[in-house]
Amino acid sequence: MHDDGGAGYRLVMATDANLNYTVPGLDEGTARTIIDILQGRLHALNDLQLTLKHVHWNVVGPHFIAVHEMIDPQVDEVRAMADATAERIATLGGAPWGTPGALVEARTWNDYDIGRAPTQEHLAALDVVYQGMVTSHRDGITALEELDPVTQDMLIGQADKLELFHWFVRAHLEDQGGRLRTGELTDKRND
Repeated sequence: MHDDGGAGYRLVMATDANLNYTVPGLDEGTARTIIDILQGRLHALNDLQLTLKHVHWNVVGPHFIAVHEMIDPQVDEVRAMADATAERIATLGGAPWGTPGALVEARTWNDYDIGRAPTQEHLAALDVVYQGMVTSHRDGITALEELDPVTQDMLIGQADKLELFHWFVRAHLEDQGGRLRTGELTDKRND
C-alpha cells in the first residue's frame, strides 16, 4: 500500500479550481497541497480498511479465531482514521473523494491478491501492507512539517496506531529469536 510520488504519497489534485475558504492562517496554495496529501492518505486508509475486512472474512487454519478477532478492531480504527482524514479535507475547504472509482483510479499499488488462505499467509501479506502504509504515512508527516502542524499531528496519531497494528501482525510472525518468518517476502502490491 505504499504510494508513489517520490515523497511516499501520490498527489491527487482537487477538482475544484479554487477553494471557497480554508482555515485561518493558511493560504489557498498551502491548503491545496495539504488537501492533496490528505486525499492520498484517505485513499490508502479506505483501501486498508477494505483489505483488513477481506482478511477477516478469508483467514482460515490454526490461530483462525485469534487473527479473525484481532482484525475487526483494526478495521474500526482505520475507518475512524479515514473519517477524520476526510473531515480534515473538508475543514480545509476541500471535497474529500471516497468513492470506489476514485480510489481505484488514484491507487498506485496493486490490489490484495490473497483469497481464502491460512493465517500465516495473510499475516505475512499484511506485514507488507502495513510496511507500506506506515512508510507512506510517515512520508506525509514529513511533508507536513512546514505546512501545517495541526494536520501533521493528526497523521502522527494515526501513524502511532498503524505502527501498533503492524506490531500485532508481526508478533504472530516472529520466532523465539525475534526474527520474522517473512524476511524473503517482497511487496507484490507495489510497483
